[in-house]
Amino acid sequence: MRQIPRGIWVLLAANVVIALGYGLIAPALPAFARSFNVSFTAASAVVSAFAVMRLLFAPATGRLVTIFGERRIYLIGLLVVAGSTFACAFAQGYWQLLLFRAAGGVGSTMFTVSAMALLIRMAPAEIRGRVSGFFSAGFLIGSITGPLIGSALVGFGLRMPFVVYSIALIIAAAVVATQLRDQGGRPDPSAAPQAGVISFRTAMRNSTYRAILTSNFTQGWSSMGVRVAVVPLFITDGLDEGPAMAGIALAVYAAGNVAAIVVAGRLSDSYGRRRVMLPGLAIAAVSTAVLGLASNFVVVLLLCVVAGIGSGLFAPTHQAALADVLGNRQQGGSALAAYGMSSDLGAVSGPVVVGFVADRAGFGWAFTLTGIVAAVALAMWSFAAETAPAVVGSGPHLTEVDRDTTEPD
Repeated sequence: MRQIPRGIWVLLAANVVIALGYGLIAPALPAFARSFNVSFTAASAVVSAFAVMRLLFAPATGRLVTIFGERRIYLIGLLVVAGSTFACAFAQGYWQLLLFRAAGGVGSTMFTVSAMALLIRMAPAEIRGRVSGFFSAGFLIGSITGPLIGSALVGFGLRMPFVVYSIALIIAAAVVATQLRDQGGRPDPSAAPQAGVISFRTAMRNSTYRAILTSNFTQGWSSMGVRVAVVPLFITDGLDEGPAMAGIALAVYAAGNVAAIVVAGRLSDSYGRRRVMLPGLAIAAVSTAVLGLASNFVVVLLLCVVAGIGSGLFAPTHQAALADVLGNRQQGGSALAAYGMSSDLGAVSGPVVVGFVADRAGFGWAFTLTGIVAAVALAMWSFAAETAPAVVGSGPHLTEVDRDTTEPD
């Protein structure tokens, strides 16, 4: 099996540091906002502002990557988040904290879109699934361990996690800047047309790309939104369990996620993206839909680990499929930006919509709705074309994908 290039390992290591930092400041941010004597709603707005700015700035980021290159925008994004996080540590009022944290969302979408573009450019076609699996696993590991470290740092004051994270980001930027000098530079305007960026309008003619957007939206809605915001409420308010039990449920979900991610990428490289995506989405849809009907905590734990396995199967697989569709072209542009936006849109809207349904109709209907979202993605993937090079051919861009992309709807 082909070895993963050294440059990708550099990018994967930086991804772990970034994800670690997200979790690092998670325990401190709401409490820090509340220290300025604001309401719970205002404190939550500081968290939401980051996600909203990611969503709003994504289209502009795609254009910037196209003009200036992936590596440059990636580094600028890291430095923007480092600067905004460091500024948060010294905020003297609520509105300063809100402004600085929102600015971090701009930098976050810059390095997120750029990182995906770099992975698409650098990953050999035959191991795209494997690379995507490592990318997803690294983010998950960082997200799990970050809150543990952050909780310890809070003992030194609510501002300390922000300082530590900003320093870690500067170190990560320095490593990427020195170790990836020959990757993701400014695009060559004289490049051949077939090496150019795929636009969103062109990509939307591809059945697989449309399926990727729906599954990534599902990932944001269920795994990044509903799981974090609504599952703990179901356990504490619906089952009358303590907050510690909610933490156990999230940890069990993460364990199932990691177990599936480890094998999903390799399986999709060998047997095809659809053969991994379809069962993953089906497992996630069913286990999530019935979660709200669980009457005891043991059943909830079982369903959480099953849902984690389902999510772990499709999360890295649709990333690899995206690389198949776009190919090793000069990346960025609206097609890649839309991919990132689909997840952010799900993460922002999911908790709000599902929380509203839970208030009005109960947790059973709330989780059924989330299962339906996954079922829609399952339906889209049922009609998607296979893209894995090992299954449909070889080369920088697959003939079947080209044909599917150029056909009218």
